[in-house]
Amino acid sequence: MEKRATIKDVAEAAGVGVATVSRVLSGGSASASTRERVLAVAAQLDYRPSALGRNLRQRRTGGLGLLVPDLTDTFYGQLSEGVLACARSSGEPVVMGSTGGDPEQEAELIGMLLEQSVDRVIAVPSGDAETWAPAVRAGMTVVFADRLPPEAVREEEHDRDPAEHALDDLLLLDGLAARPRVPESAARPLDVPAVLADDRAGIRTAVRYLRGLGHRRIAFLGGPGHDRRAAAFREAVGAPVDEELVVFGTGSRDSAYAAASGLFQSRPDLSAVVAGGNVLGEAAVLAARELDLRVPKDVSLVMYDDVPWAELCAPPLTVIAQPGRDMGYRACELVLREGTRRARSVVLPTELIIRGSCGPRR
Repeated sequence: MEKRATIKDVAEAAGVGVATVSRVLSGGSASASTRERVLAVAAQLDYRPSALGRNLRQRRTGGLGLLVPDLTDTFYGQLSEGVLACARSSGEPVVMGSTGGDPEQEAELIGMLLEQSVDRVIAVPSGDAETWAPAVRAGMTVVFADRLPPEAVREEEHDRDPAEHALDDLLLLDGLAARPRVPESAARPLDVPAVLADDRAGIRTAVRYLRGLGHRRIAFLGGPGHDRRAAAFREAVGAPVDEELVVFGTGSRDSAYAAASGLFQSRPDLSAVVAGGNVLGEAAVLAARELDLRVPKDVSLVMYDDVPWAELCAPPLTVIAQPGRDMGYRACELVLREGTRRARSVVLPTELIIRGSCGPRR
C-alpha cells in the first residue's frame, strides 16, 4: 500500500517550513508565490490535509497531547507528571512529544497529533501565535502551560522594546490594565487559556531580598521563553537598567554555561545573579566553580525552579519555587473541560525558599 503524504513531505518538497504549509492550507497569511507553490506541491503529492481538522470532533479517538521543549528538564518532568496524573484519573491516554524549543518541530508535532485525531493538547509553546492559529481554527482544544507564545510583531510596533510587550502581559496577568499603547483592535489573536506561575511576584520578591542584603549590581540569566521573567526583573531593579547584566542563552546546557561564564568574566563587579530556570541555575553554579567564585562570598545566586539537586549544592541554592506538578494537573483539568477556549487563564503562586546561596554584599 502506498504511503500517504504527510505535511512534512509537502514542506520539504515546497522548500518551506511545516508551519508555513499549515498556515497556507488553513487559509492563514503567506505570500502569493509561497501559497501557489505549497498548493501545487500538495496537489502533486495528493496530500489530504486531515491535519487541518476536517470533522475533527466527529473523528475524535480520545486521548490528549502534551508538548514540552525538553523532557530531560526537571521542571518539565514535574509538569508532565501532573498532566499524566490527571489524565490517568480521567482514563485518557497521553501522547507526549519534545519540541526541542524549535517552532518548526513543534508545528510538525501539532500536525502529527491532528492527523491522529488527537484534538486536545497541553503545550509549553515554542512557536508564536501563527504556529498555533491553524490548530485552533481546526477545532483543536489547546491549553498553554508555563508560558504563552510570543506574538508576531505588528508593523506599527517594530520600534517598541520587546520588554514592553512582556511587561504589558505581566500587568494583565496581575489583573492590572496594560499601558494604553496598542489599540483594542490589536488584541491577542488566540483565545487560548494558560496555566502560569506568577513570574512577576516571584522575581520581584527575589530582587527585593537581594537588595535587602545590600546587592546593587544584580544580573539576570535567561533562556527561551523567559521574556516575561526578564521583564519582571527589569521592572524590579528599576530604571535605569544595566542591559549588560541581562543575558540570554539559547536553551542548551552548553549555551547556558557559555552565557553564565561570559557574564561572570565580563562583569566582575556584579554581586548577585537571578537564573531564570534550573538549567541556567546549574550553569551558573558550574561557571562560578570553574572561575573560582565563592558562593555566596563572591556572588549570591537565586534560581527560578526548585529541583531536588538544588538542596544538594554546597551551599544549597535559594530558589523561586513554582508548582510544576500542580501546573500540569490544572492544565489537564482545563483541557478536559468543555468550552475550555473560553476559560480564564490560571496564575499559580510562587514562593521564595531561602537557603545558603545568598549572603550580604561585602
